[in-house]
Amino acid sequence: MICIINDKEHKEQIARKILTNLPDWFGLPESTEEYIHCSKDMPFVADIEDEQARGFAVLKETSSYTIELYVMGVLKEFHRKKIGKNLFQYCYNYSKEHGYLYMQVKTVKEGCYEEYDRTIAFYKNLGFKEFECLPKLWDEWNPCQIYVMSLL
Repeated sequence: MICIINDKEHKEQIARKILTNLPDWFGLPESTEEYIHCSKDMPFVADIEDEQARGFAVLKETSSYTIELYVMGVLKEFHRKKIGKNLFQYCYNYSKEHGYLYMQVKTVKEGCYEEYDRTIAFYKNLGFKEFECLPKLWDEWNPCQIYVMSLL
């Protein structure tokens, strides 16, 4: 079941549990801590079954027109079970209902790492399109690729 989480401590617990169990994607401790810390003050949804969080997604307003899928994680044992797709669909509907026109997501440029290439395929299947690469936003080993979609 997907639900909105409002309690900051609960957000932190869910984000920490899931992100620290995904080292192939969230292997830089300082970046992971930033995601966990910042997520506490943003719209946060989680997939919870039998009191266990299996995945979560966080949204960040980047302008009055655009919302970012700031961070999303699904425990590896639940990959390919439509949890990520369901979390995204909830975020998509939420964003449209709140009047946003565009959604963006940032990830590592395609071709750099196999794990991220699977993530990019997931985003493309959802309808995201390549927008811009910012090769030095993060660091030279992790060129930032921005993907966008219209919510119209």
